[in-house]
Amino acid sequence: MKESKTQKPDTSAAKTNSKNAGAKPVSVMQRRWRKFKSIKRGYYSFWIMIVMYALSFLLPVLVNNKALMVHYEGETYFPALRDLIGLSSYYSGEQFGQTSAVQGNEANYRDLRDQFEAEDSGNWVVMPLYPFGPIENLSIEENQVFAAPFESKNDSRPRLLGTDDVGRDVFSRMAYGFNVSISFALIVAIVAYLIGVPFGALSGYFGGWIDILLQRVVEIWLALPFLFLIIIVVALLGPSFTLLVSLLAAFGWLSVSILMRAEFYREKSMDYVAAAVSIGVPTHKILLKHILPNALVPIITYFPFAIVAGITQLVSLDFLGFGLPPPAPSWGQMVGVGLKYITTGYWWLVLAPLTAMFMTLLLTVFIGEGVREAYDPKTFSRLR
Repeated sequence: MKESKTQKPDTSAAKTNSKNAGAKPVSVMQRRWRKFKSIKRGYYSFWIMIVMYALSFLLPVLVNNKALMVHYEGETYFPALRDLIGLSSYYSGEQFGQTSAVQGNEANYRDLRDQFEAEDSGNWVVMPLYPFGPIENLSIEENQVFAAPFESKNDSRPRLLGTDDVGRDVFSRMAYGFNVSISFALIVAIVAYLIGVPFGALSGYFGGWIDILLQRVVEIWLALPFLFLIIIVVALLGPSFTLLVSLLAAFGWLSVSILMRAEFYREKSMDYVAAAVSIGVPTHKILLKHILPNALVPIITYFPFAIVAGITQLVSLDFLGFGLPPPAPSWGQMVGVGLKYITTGYWWLVLAPLTAMFMTLLLTVFIGEGVREAYDPKTFSRLR
């Protein structure tokens, strides 16, 4: 009989186990981030929105009718940079020797550049990449109403997306409107969370008469006619960015508080809360350090959709005429102007703002879907 060969032990499993044993444990948040990165649609949308929003704060030096640099008689001025940091960027045409300037009016830097090039006197002007501002209108002679995209009227410079009914550049207003819309929605969502999270936490944790009292407040507030109340207040006080943020946040916190109440009501019955209470942990530490981190999952997944709601609400109010005061660049106001002239063939007035709004909302929804899937408790659990 042949002798049976001794089977060699499989060391691959042992090596794998030893590697895993020595590896640093991966936290739940890291696993969620990896899951979010694997959802390419949401991950790429996230970075696109981050980059676009960051660039939108540089619009005063990228898309503006004010010069980046003006060198005149040995001195250099930076109007667009001063505009970016919030300082006064007003320089009159006479200050730079502009021949076509109206006395007391601000310098027309595009004409000033052409004048300096013609004079060849050592003076020069550097304009932004797209040298048209969001609020300049027919007060500047070069601007023409209803100029089609890439069209040049009366020797004026062509516009990327044309002009509107008062000669304002559509692309410039659309770009600045992106920053306004995202900033507005972010501020509204953050303020709503700052109100709704503690309100819902107290209601869900303490229960009893505190919960009954706070829930009656929520129910009464929910019964108020949201749109009519905003229209009345704006009509009485006048529209402003701060007023609109306050009004929308005053109603936006209600849904957040309902979510937080349900989460705290569920989490307070868990064993770790009972253990914390039994050893005498103060109530505020139980709320902030123990329950709150475990109750944030639905709130985090809800945040991108709150941004979508904020953008939609601002555009709707602007369209109805109760949004931001003119001449602030607003997508809703641009849509309103476009619909007013849609039968006359000025299609770009509607297409440009609607396309910008559609793409922004689409990318935000993709982010929300990715976050929701990454935070799905069925995917990752603390018990695994």
